[in-house]
Amino acid sequence: MSLKDQITDDMKAAMRARDALPLSAIRMLLAAIKQKEVDERIVPDDPAIVAIVDKLIKQRRESIAQFETAGRTDLVDKERAELAVLARYMPQPMSAADIAVQIQSAIAEAGAGSASGSATSGVAGPQMIGKVMALLKPRLAGRADMAAVSAQVKAALAGGTAAR
Repeated sequence: MSLKDQITDDMKAAMRARDALPLSAIRMLLAAIKQKEVDERIVPDDPAIVAIVDKLIKQRRESIAQFETAGRTDLVDKERAELAVLARYMPQPMSAADIAVQIQSAIAEAGAGSASGSATSGVAGPQMIGKVMALLKPRLAGRADMAAVSAQVKAALAGGTAAR
């Protein structure tokens, strides 16, 4: 069963249960998926749907932070509930050890561990980081915080091939 089919089935179940909050969050997710279909004239696959869910989760986290500073606990509670519903559609996060293994593998594939690629000054450093991140993004999307992965890649390239 595809992720979109699962989301649609969950929407139907929420409708039958007359559960308004999950239904609202699922409808919002399906609307975002439909928007991508219309805008790009594609049928999104599971990784594309995970990217959409990830984007919506980031938006909820930003909203929660803003509402907390404004003292709007009612809206914070609503956003947290939506966040919990959206989190159900994300794949299981990878462990730190698995991420480190993936980083080492991507560094080796990109040739960043070689003498020509390990230079961190000049243009080679950012180019190597870009090559490694391009390899890692499809492998880790939705399963790891890509900002943290990028920092680990930079540290690994700065120190040769030794990652955390």
